[in-house]
Amino acid sequence: MTTSNFASLLGRWLIAACLMLAWSLPLRAADTPPAQQQAERQQTQPGNNAPMWREVRQDKAHFTNNPGNEAGVLIQTGGDAWRHLRNGPLTLYGGWLVVLVAAAILIFYKIKGPLTNHDPLTGKLIQRFPRYERVVHWITAGTFLILAVTGLAILFGKHVLIPVIGHSLFGYLMVLGKNVHNFIGPLFAVSTLAMIAIWARDNVWQNIDALWIRKAGGLLTGEHVPSGRFNFGEKTWFWIGVTILGLTVAVSGFVLDFPNFGQGRADMQLANLVHAVAAIVMLLLAFGHIYMGTIGVHGALDSMKTGYVDETWAREHHEEWYRDVKAGKSGHPQG
Repeated sequence: MTTSNFASLLGRWLIAACLMLAWSLPLRAADTPPAQQQAERQQTQPGNNAPMWREVRQDKAHFTNNPGNEAGVLIQTGGDAWRHLRNGPLTLYGGWLVVLVAAAILIFYKIKGPLTNHDPLTGKLIQRFPRYERVVHWITAGTFLILAVTGLAILFGKHVLIPVIGHSLFGYLMVLGKNVHNFIGPLFAVSTLAMIAIWARDNVWQNIDALWIRKAGGLLTGEHVPSGRFNFGEKTWFWIGVTILGLTVAVSGFVLDFPNFGQGRADMQLANLVHAVAAIVMLLLAFGHIYMGTIGVHGALDSMKTGYVDETWAREHHEEWYRDVKAGKSGHPQG
């Protein structure tokens, strides 16, 4: 066999071997189960980042040179759950509750009207609130109203205000409203603590409160039910609305106002939900308190404006307190 013939024969064998190898590879791959193919692909393909992203979404802190709190957490999946709660059920049901409770109070006023005095006024005045109590009350009430307006705008504004005033003006108002909300919040917290300190002793349980509960304070019948310095409805507002909800709103607000004390994103999201829920419930109770203190009861607003009420008003609305004051006692509940 010549050299040229041998080279030609070797080339044919090499070509045949390559063709056989090329035909065998797809057959071998076809025989491999899909699950095994996927596992091999994840290990061999450098562009397959699915395992990495699954690890990233576990809310775990990874290595980073950034010293900031939770800087190593690239994706915080809890934020998506918070967003759905905040923009979903909280906004929907909270908004409807605010509208329905306000409408119910207005309907009640149209049907029943205000509570009035049965007997004519005497012209003789009796002090109900000294100046320091009125100052604390109006600071708390004023800051609460500012926080309520700005808070409602922050929570519901994009659904109510944007269709009316547009995105640009709404954006400017929210920047202003958010800063006002953040700076007024601490003042509200301090005044709330002062209010609790000066009025806690006047809101303790008295046996006469049971009568007020049985007769629903005379709201349905127009009857004036005797009570101490504060009736059971006012005590309910004080302990639930001012003390429990007020302090809850204040504490959760501080968590949101000062994020530089180590709280993470999950803590901030929880505080935001607690803050919003407590604020909405407090606002609903405040509707009743504001109604009774303004148009719901004749003479109630004057007592907080001037500090004095007519003796007829005092006797018909807070008879036990009136008798104590006229007897020379302090007017505070006796232990």
